[in-house]
Amino acid sequence: FKKLANTIMEDLKAISPETEVCLHFVEFQDPWDFEEVYAALHDFAQCYTFETETENYLVHITTGTHVAQICLYLLTETRYFPAKLIQTSPPPRKSSEPGEYRIIDLDLSKYDLLASRFKKEYEEGVSFLKSGIETKNTQFNTLIEKIERVAIYSKAPILLMGPTGAGKSQLAKKIYELKKARHQLDGPFIEVNCATLRGDSAMSTLFGHVKGAFTGALQDRSGLLRAANKGILFLDEIGELGLDEQAMLLRALEEKRFFPMGADREIESNFQLIAGTNRELLKEVQKGNFREDLLARINLWSFQLPGLRERQEDIEPNLQYELEKFALESGQHVTFNKEAKSKFLQFATSHEAIWSANFRDLNACVTRMATLAQGGRITVILVEEEIQILKQSWGGDLPKKSVLENILSKSQLEQVDLFDEMQLPGVIQVCQNSHSLADAGRKLFSKSRLKKKQPNDTDRLRKYLSRFGLEWKSL
Repeated sequence: FKKLANTIMEDLKAISPETEVCLHFVEFQDPWDFEEVYAALHDFAQCYTFETETENYLVHITTGTHVAQICLYLLTETRYFPAKLIQTSPPPRKSSEPGEYRIIDLDLSKYDLLASRFKKEYEEGVSFLKSGIETKNTQFNTLIEKIERVAIYSKAPILLMGPTGAGKSQLAKKIYELKKARHQLDGPFIEVNCATLRGDSAMSTLFGHVKGAFTGALQDRSGLLRAANKGILFLDEIGELGLDEQAMLLRALEEKRFFPMGADREIESNFQLIAGTNRELLKEVQKGNFREDLLARINLWSFQLPGLRERQEDIEPNLQYELEKFALESGQHVTFNKEAKSKFLQFATSHEAIWSANFRDLNACVTRMATLAQGGRITVILVEEEIQILKQSWGGDLPKKSVLENILSKSQLEQVDLFDEMQLPGVIQVCQNSHSLADAGRKLFSKSRLKKKQPNDTDRLRKYLSRFGLEWKSL
């Protein structure tokens, strides 16, 4: 290729004698080896001193192997070569006219049409992860936007944290479907709840076993990690895994290989992990229940999903989503009448609505009301009945004294007046349903605080709780 390079250099000098041509030889053995060619050109770009303030750079990719062309394009697009592309073409045959050239700037931000197209794809991706629900909660929307970008551009493990029923499983499936639609995955979505795995069954379910590995192992089993090859493995409640399983999982994540139970040969599986948990894994590490090195490995992208109580403005759009889902599953179109919907939303967004199982509670109550709705209309009577069912499921009918028995010691209970025995359980319930002490104070003193120039809700509530040796965090 040196001979060809010298010929081109002489041609350039003949056309433009004042043009200085400097040759740089880049050595590699196989011009079709992508890894070798990219590494060599990358090293050259890193070592070359570009004077971007005084010089303009053009990269010509017409000649060379396709591999070399692709590598030059990638290095230019990612700005390792701070250049524009030059595309040349010869004149038509039997023409005395000169050839043509075009300059192509790979800075996509300069192309409005492309930018609007990418923005549309991004918005469609975010909407897809939210199941098409037009949510209004700012915290949740910001969270989903980050998850969308990570899902598209990262293959690293993703950790979804949040209370039971917050939607971790559904979001994991949506991430898989989004990546599948972008042709980033060829394998399946494999889901398992780690809370259901115990002993040899846990090892066998996850990593597989060979025949005779333990009593009852009558034939080989491939295991879920192997089944998830080239796809996504969703381990819900990963904090429930035993330490031995955690150690094997860590190795499988780092090396993409593992030993099935009783096997003397390793199995390879290249999967992406999505983990879900309602536990605080850092505290579990401190207790010795979770491996610190595994947490470090899966904690690169961690997202805390808010519960339904923290997304009260999203209850109405999710209510509509649940009705649409019911219609698809049952073939029956059901709606609320105006008064019924108003009454339900008033309760659903009040401090009385605990939503302890989050979206599972919402799904269950919509299913009950929709199933019983005569003529496809949910009435006030159905809503009132459902409110009572929800309150009972959340322990609303427990005697007030039993609530205190779960919070106070026997000696403390003996010191509680009847007045406080009637009042304190309600205060405790509001505290348990609030984001912070200040939030609880605003709810409890919502009327009297309006009469004060400087409301001191937090201090008032803190002093009241301290009379019984209680703190908001402990509740």
